[in-house]
Order: sequence, then C-alpha cells, then structure tokens
Amino acid sequence: MNLDKEEEIRKFLHRREFLGGCAGLAGTSLLSSIMQLKVTNSALAAIPNFRRPNRYKALVCVFLYGGNDSFNMLLPIGLRGDSSDTEFTNYSRARGSLALDRDSLDDTIIDGPGSGQNTRRFAVNPNMPHVRDLYNSGALSFIANIGTLARPIADANEFENISSSRRPRGLFSHNDQQETWQTSLADRASRSGWMGRIADMITDDVNTNANISMNISVERTNIIQTGLQVNPYVVSRDGAVELSRFGGQYRTATERLLSSRYQNVLRRHHRDIRQDAINSAAEYNNLISGVNVNDPDDGEPRFRGRLGEQLELVARNIQARDSFGSSRQTFFVFQDGYDTHNSINSVQPGLLANLSENLAAFNNEIENLGLSDQVTTYTASDFGRTLSPNGRGSDHAWGGNSIVMGGAVRGGRIFGDYPTDLTNLTSRDGRALDVGRGRVLPTTSVDELHAELARWYGVPNDNSLEAILPNIRGFHARGVNAPMPIGFLRGGGATT
Repeated sequence: MNLDKEEEIRKFLHRREFLGGCAGLAGTSLLSSIMQLKVTNSALAAIPNFRRPNRYKALVCVFLYGGNDSFNMLLPIGLRGDSSDTEFTNYSRARGSLALDRDSLDDTIIDGPGSGQNTRRFAVNPNMPHVRDLYNSGALSFIANIGTLARPIADANEFENISSSRRPRGLFSHNDQQETWQTSLADRASRSGWMGRIADMITDDVNTNANISMNISVERTNIIQTGLQVNPYVVSRDGAVELSRFGGQYRTATERLLSSRYQNVLRRHHRDIRQDAINSAAEYNNLISGVNVNDPDDGEPRFRGRLGEQLELVARNIQARDSFGSSRQTFFVFQDGYDTHNSINSVQPGLLANLSENLAAFNNEIENLGLSDQVTTYTASDFGRTLSPNGRGSDHAWGGNSIVMGGAVRGGRIFGDYPTDLTNLTSRDGRALDVGRGRVLPTTSVDELHAELARWYGVPNDNSLEAILPNIRGFHARGVNAPMPIGFLRGGGATT
C-alpha cells in the first residue's frame, strides 16, 4: 500500500470514527487493526536473536500536557557549606514574582551531587512531599535540564549562529514539541513514536495476544506508542469501551453494519475490524475483571482524580500481566493543565500535589506486586518554561526537569546538568545557556533518556537502537560495553 493510500485511509477513519465520538471502541482499535493492511517491508526489521525475555518489564510515560514550569518543581538552594544559599538567591532574582518563598522549602530540601560541604542542595516543590519521600527512599530521581535536540548544541552562542535546520523543528510550539518528545525525532516530522518503533521490532517475540497491543494508552491517542504496524490500544479509565455502553442510533447502526454483506473490500474489512474491536474490548475487560488495587491505610498516598484513575488502571493491568500474555508492555497516561501563562501560583501547586501523590500511590502498588525493578515510570512535558515571568505566569521555553521512578532507577540523585546560576544561566562548566528571556538550552537530550530506557527494556546498543532513535549517535556511543547515556538506570538486556 503506498503512502498516499495509507494517508487516505487515516483521514477516512479520522472523520468517520474519531469525530463519531467512539474512539475507544471503534476508532483506535479499528485504526490499529486496519493499518495492518500495510505492506510488510514498510515495518522495521525485527531485532536479530531477540528471544522472549525471562522477566516482565513495563515502561510508563506520564505526560504533563501544556509545558510544566519544572524549575519551580525542582529548585536550587546552594552548597551545604554556603549559609547564604547563593543558588536560591539567584533563582529568586531570575524568577521574580514566580519565585517560591525560601521558608516554604525547609521541609522538602534534598541533597544533590557532591559530598560534604560541597553537596549541592535542592528543594522539591513544597506541594510534593510524596516525591521528596520517594527521592529520599531511593525510589525516584530527577533528570535536570532535559529537552529536545537534533544534535548537541554547546552553548547559547552556537545556538544563535547555527542554521534553523540544526535546531529542533517547531521549537517553543506546543504541538511540535509534544510530538518531538514522543517521536524522538527533533529534526523531522514522523508518523511513528519511539515506543511504537520498539513494538514494531519486538512484538512478535514478547506479545502472544494478537488481539490486544503491548502498547496501552489510557483515554488518549498518542504518537509515542504508534508504530508502522503496532498501534496503541486505547482504553478509558474504567477499561475498554464495549458496545453495551452505547445505545440508540449508534448501537443500531453498528449492529446493522456488523450484519451487512459488502462487495467492496475496504468496507468488508472495515466491518470485520469493527467486530474485532468489539471482541477485543470484551477480552480486555475480562482480563482485568476482579483485579483490584490495595486499599491504602489512613495517611498513605492513594489514587486521586483523573490521573489517579489512569494509573490505577495501569496498576491493575500490570497485576494481570500474565493473562495478557505479554512480557513487555508500555503505558501512556497524562495530566492536563500545565500551560500556565497567567496562573502558575494558583494552578501549578494543585497539579504538582496531585502528580506527587499519584506517583507515590502507583509506586506502592508496584512494590506490593514485587515488580519495582521491572517497571520504570518517567514524566515528560512539552517543554520547560521561561525563568522570567510575564506577569502571573511564564511562557513557552525549552529545557526542563523530569522525574524517573522505579526499582531499577538509581534513586536519590539528580542527573544531568542543573544550571549553577539561574540569574546568568550558566552550566556547571561555565557555558552560557540563555537563548532568550530565560529559556534554558538543554544539556541533556530527550534521545539520551529514551536510549537508556530502551536499552534497559532490552534493545541492544547497535543498529536496532539506531532504527528506533535515528539521531542517537550524536549523543551516545555504539556498543554493548558503552555506558548508559545518562546513568540513571541499573541493568538491561533483552533476556532480563
């Protein structure tokens, strides 16, 4: 099937299914299946000698839509031996009216890199005590100043003097940067995401259930889990959407479609795929039926709100992993609301509090299952935000700070290069990082994060990794003995 015909089918399905208001039942499952009409030579080659792993592993992406102002999520304090808290003073100058009060941070101060009096101290946002506890217990770390890059950019001067083709496409744009974080292709548009490309290469080896994708997304379609052949299976917070939930004209029309006979091949295939989607929804719900999370004791974190319901479903899915017949799975959940142009101080505290408690509740569930070293969770967002305020908020920027969590994470650490001076925006080795209005040039690439996750997941550091992350060799050396690009994860390999 040529690309024009493929795009025609996508547009047809988008109009008829997604706008029809039933993406969970007919749209996404239908799209996932009908795209199997593609010719096989359009898919990525399978990883040579990749055999079914001995142990289950899962990746969980928590996407914070809108652009998290993450320099108010992880704040600098200063060296332990510096009683004047110089780094916090510079932070306060840079952030102006958006700066948090120093007194509010006493309970959430954490130790970062260094030792003795030269230990750099940071503070977690005071609305995130659960994240502080996870950090101190070794279950969670931060990756500082991470962002989209097509290739390394040394400093702000180089950024100003390079051609636009060397910069990430659509820089500072919500849609473009969301896509780039999910595709890991900063220099080009793509119809597949990095998790989707992994699934294309390994699904036959790790997923024995042909009806339900190894990539599961809760409530929202995405590109990160979309491959050339494997697409995400999208479910609601309550599970897959079955036909029984619909009534009236839609149900009548669907039943008529399923009972019809068609001469046209595409219409006939469309009917069959819809039936498969209905069957898959029933199967998915049957697999998670009777699987429940623990009821936490008073005072312990619990799942709350929309994000909590999404993560609770993921925890149930992981608990039923053997029934799904998949030794590798990816999950996508999200939290909206981070586009805080005019409302950081009123909106972000509640969002971060909810994120913090839900991450802790999810971590507790995974630990209770005895799978903490087999499930790795990370946060992603469109971009960081300007350090300088625009009044009551901040604007679209670039580098920001992410969370990584799980038993395989080298916890209680801050990886990457958190700028030592937020007023003058300089890196630890003195490089200028301000590309305008307090927009921070990233010193760690999204590709490095994804490469480390992929290697832990079982992708070898050879041409297989390059097929998944085409720009990776600008950031990470080839070879089985090459150290992890960032170093926040322990272990890896296809059979672990």
